Amino acid sequence: MSAVTQVLRSEWTKIRSVRSTVWTLGTAVVITVALGVLLCLLAKSDFGSLAAKDQIVFDPTNASFAGMGLGQLAMIVFGVLVVSNEYSTGMIRTSLAAVPQRGTFLACKLAVATALVCVVGMATSFAAFFAGQAVLGGHRAHLDDPNVLRAVIGGGLYMTLIALFSMGVATMLRSPLLSLGILMPFFFLISSILGNVPATRKIGRYLPDQAGQKIMQVVPRVNDHVTYGPWGGLAIMVGWVLAALLGGFVLLKRRDA
Repeated sequence: MSAVTQVLRSEWTKIRSVRSTVWTLGTAVVITVALGVLLCLLAKSDFGSLAAKDQIVFDPTNASFAGMGLGQLAMIVFGVLVVSNEYSTGMIRTSLAAVPQRGTFLACKLAVATALVCVVGMATSFAAFFAGQAVLGGHRAHLDDPNVLRAVIGGGLYMTLIALFSMGVATMLRSPLLSLGILMPFFFLISSILGNVPATRKIGRYLPDQAGQKIMQVVPRVNDHVTYGPWGGLAIMVGWVLAALLGGFVLLKRRDA
């Protein structure tokens, strides 16, 4: 048990000693909250011009999370850097020599990074919610309204899972450039195209980001024909994350450093 504790401490030291990883988390907070507030201000100013049917389906809670799309960019970068920094610097050989049990090594790295990103993700989600609702005024939602707390907690879980998925991909690919070169287009181009083109919309609904974002919705969207609910969507995202982490673990065990 003491050996695991030492590995956990080592991984914590690695994360906090690299400025880029710390800055990416701070960027995620700022972008998510600031953009959410801005879009809530725009929603408030345009609310009176909306048609009655659009006012009915307005989701003030989800409006607070409008910045989550860009905020997840920083979480992706964080997840990639946590894993691939050691490969790019060559320190992975030293780490694996010190901790030859590769399963323990990866589990400790993931545990420390997940705990950190979960705290930051939850704080960001609650901050985005309260800041966004403050500017919405009379159109605001309250934390004790039905399903609102679930959506806010879900926002933190979503950011955590995005980072974990990125860690799994980075463990498989090892290269930060290759990992980001795949993850960025996947989330910001491919997923968007598949989710909006009628012929591929049914496929897009089961991608990790589109399924996971369902947890942050309180008011169902118009013409939303998905067959799963908020927790079902999160479960689909968890499945993607587990597959990525399993792939990373298998390749870590089989390959040389």
